Amino acid sequence: MNTKQIIGDLKNLVFKTAMVVPDNLYAQYTYFTFRHQFLNLKHPKTFDEKIWWLKFHYFNPLMTQCCDKWRVRRYVEDCGLKNILNPVFGHWSTFEDIDINSIPDEDFYLKVNHVSGGNRLCHKSSFMKDKEALRLLFNYWLSENYYYHGREYCYKNVKPCILAEKVLRPSNKHLYDYKFLCFEGEPRLLLLDIGVANADGSHAKEYYRNIYDMNFLPMKDMRETRDFYHIDEIEKPVTWDFMIECCRKLSKPFPHCRVDLYSFDGKVYFGEITFFHGSGCNHFSPKESDLKLGSWIPLDHSYPKKY
Repeated sequence: MNTKQIIGDLKNLVFKTAMVVPDNLYAQYTYFTFRHQFLNLKHPKTFDEKIWWLKFHYFNPLMTQCCDKWRVRRYVEDCGLKNILNPVFGHWSTFEDIDINSIPDEDFYLKVNHVSGGNRLCHKSSFMKDKEALRLLFNYWLSENYYYHGREYCYKNVKPCILAEKVLRPSNKHLYDYKFLCFEGEPRLLLLDIGVANADGSHAKEYYRNIYDMNFLPMKDMRETRDFYHIDEIEKPVTWDFMIECCRKLSKPFPHCRVDLYSFDGKVYFGEITFFHGSGCNHFSPKESDLKLGSWIPLDHSYPKKY
C-alpha cells in the first residue's frame, strides 16, 4: 500500500471515529476552527447557521442523486435540460476499469463524482505517462466519503465513480463559473468565480469572486471570502434569462441549493448542484448581508418527518 493511500485511510478513520461526537458539538468545533466564531443552532439566523441546521434536519433523498456528478445528469434531463449537459466520454467504477481508447484524441477532465476539486486535466498521452500517479490520486479520492468531512448527509450513500468529461474552452479564453444561490426555487444571488481552475485542472487556492443581484448589478457592498475582479467590466451574458430559467427548474424541489452553470459563445452548460455552500463555513460580510441571506432559507421543523 502506498503512502498516499495510507494517509487517506488514516484520514477516513479519523473522520469516521469523529462520528461519535454529537452533531451540534462537531458543528461548533468545525465552525470555530474555520471562522473563530460559534454557531447559534437553537435559533439560527445567519446563512451559515441555517446551512448547518439544514445538514441536521433536511434529508430529501433526491439530494443524494443531485450531489452525485454522474447521477445528477439524469435529474437534469428529467428537468428538460438535456441540452445543457457537457459531453461525458465514459464513466467507470474503478481506475483499473478506465478504457483510455474509448476517449477521443483531445484534452479531457478525469474526475470523481463525489468530492470537490477531484479532477485532473488529461490527454491520452499524458494519461499514459502519468498513469501511476493518477492511479494513486484517484484511488485515494475514490476511498473518501464526504459525509464524514462535513456531515453533509446527501453524500453518505453516493457510490463513487470516475468520469471523463469534455473540456469547456470558450473562444475568448475566459471561463466564468456562475454560482447561483437559490432559495425555494428562486435564484436570488450570483457568486461569479474567476480563475478557479489551475493549469492541471485542480482547484486554485486563490481566485476571485464577484457578487451580483438577479439583474446582474454588482453588489459592491457585499463580500464572500474573496476579492472582486474588474466587477464593473464583466458583461451580462446573453444567455442570462435562460440561466435563470435553468436555476428555477433545477432548484425547485429544495429549500436552498446552489446551482453552478457556465455560459460562453451563446450556450449554457451545467456544472453541479451543491446543497451546503462552503459546507457552512463561509464569510459573508457585512453582518447585515449574512442575516439577509439567512432570512431567505426557510426552517420547516417537519423536514425530518417529511423525508
